Amino acid sequence: MALFGKEKYTLIKVRKKTIPDGLWVKCQDCQAPQYKKTLKDNLNVCPKCGFHMKMISSERVDLIFDKGTFKEHDASLISTDPLNFEGPKTYKQKLAADQKITGLKDAVVTGEGKVNGVKTALGVTDSRFIMGSMGSVVGERITRITEFATKNKLPLVIISGSGGGARMYEGIYSLMQMAKTCAALARHHEAGLLHLSVLTNPTMAGIMASFAGVGDAIIAEPKALIGFAGPRVIEQTIRQKLPQGFQRSEFLLEHGMIDAIVERKDLKETISQIIQYTNK
Repeated sequence: MALFGKEKYTLIKVRKKTIPDGLWVKCQDCQAPQYKKTLKDNLNVCPKCGFHMKMISSERVDLIFDKGTFKEHDASLISTDPLNFEGPKTYKQKLAADQKITGLKDAVVTGEGKVNGVKTALGVTDSRFIMGSMGSVVGERITRITEFATKNKLPLVIISGSGGGARMYEGIYSLMQMAKTCAALARHHEAGLLHLSVLTNPTMAGIMASFAGVGDAIIAEPKALIGFAGPRVIEQTIRQKLPQGFQRSEFLLEHGMIDAIVERKDLKETISQIIQYTNK
């Protein structure tokens, strides 16, 4: 029987249009989809709810320092495998994989540059590299940039974002970095110099319990998760429901644990004002 009274008809194959992967990102807070380029132009801040998503270390450097002034320190330091750690992946395999993905040797970038014309030392962790956790190289780089800042009488800014804390792959060698970095920062403080700690989402565990938590001034981005153990672990341990917003920047500011909450677009200017004030 002819279709619609016609003796013949033709089937037409329509090619389905495909959308390239990676163009959209879902906000971790409000779950709204955001166009990746628009998000990047807005400094990785969700335009709908204002949630501050992660930035990589190079983006942090560009955000804080005057253009073309940053000089990296100790870029050649790399982690070894002192425990010959084995698991689903060995530590050496994990290091090699993250070095390839990120282009970094380890989870922190350190160096010097200028913030609105003022020479400043910087350390910034990168959560893409084993969750921004602190192994012996991270601790050594933080210590060295702190000692450099002390020797040259420079303010020091450390921007932290670590969900991994001390790195389990290195055992006690990792835990030792907590004391080592704090000792160097204590000498920097005794010299009458500024250590400004900037906390981003998330700053947890051994990093928060060491160099991130001992700043002369501590500021945080909005809604950043900050603490030692995570809220789920705490609830399971004490078998109680935690208060709303527990361990977020706003909760810590209300309880006197940090000094200020600063939006990313205002971060460079705020850092500059604190540095200039303390240099008087």
